[in-house]
Amino acid sequence: MKFTSKLRNIIKKNNSNVVVGLDPDLSKLPAIFLKYKNPVAEFNKLIINSTKDIVAGYKPNMAFYECLAEEGIEAIKETVKTIPEDMIKICDAKRGDMGNTAEMYARTYLDNYNFDSITLSPYMGEDSIAPFIKNESKGVYIIALTSNPGAKNFQYLLTEGKPLHEVVVEKCLEWNKLGNIGFVFGANHSTELKKFTESYPEVPLLIPGVGAQESDLNELLKNLNTKNFVINSSRNIIYSASKSCTETEFTESVRNAAAALNDNINALIQT
Repeated sequence: MKFTSKLRNIIKKNNSNVVVGLDPDLSKLPAIFLKYKNPVAEFNKLIINSTKDIVAGYKPNMAFYECLAEEGIEAIKETVKTIPEDMIKICDAKRGDMGNTAEMYARTYLDNYNFDSITLSPYMGEDSIAPFIKNESKGVYIIALTSNPGAKNFQYLLTEGKPLHEVVVEKCLEWNKLGNIGFVFGANHSTELKKFTESYPEVPLLIPGVGAQESDLNELLKNLNTKNFVINSSRNIIYSASKSCTETEFTESVRNAAAALNDNINALIQT
């Protein structure tokens, strides 16, 4: 199945454009998980099992796993296995290296770990992207315009008479022969998102910056002219319960937080 078809199918099935960012920090995990041999794996498993019918997918951030060495690698493997196969599994790795290194990254994350999409940095050009887009069942989200303060350092620099992020998007779309290239746009860039989605309504978008980063959800959604988007929320969902919670309290809190975001999005889409 094409990546874009899988994305559309799960959005429709679960009536959700939400992906949950799985960014586990051992210092923030509720105490109930610390009794396990692999606390992060159990933490993620409970989050997934509590929300898998009301979200479109999950986005583990590899930095939070790689810093845990062998325990983190085991956790990411178990996490991907727990995610239902029809859901979107986004590897947030932001890789971007020369061709032969990119080949190894693509083999690691898309084949060995079985993610069906990955975030990429385009700075090193076409050969750094090519290994990830050879299979139409695997998608990529290329960084275009991010929500962090440092985005203004490079992403708005004028080149060829237009902001650099627009040049990046146009060039990357020239490589989109299989239709499996999408982009990352921060939720705070509603004006740029409006322009982009008016021109490219079928291109998938990954939109971070809602929730803990407090971007305006209403402003965002009224400027989106596409259905092929997912909005990521991490901390507001996965750390919504207190550190002293019970398992029941944890699952209820996580589910309620994910459902609240999903309900807000759906309500605003319909208005």
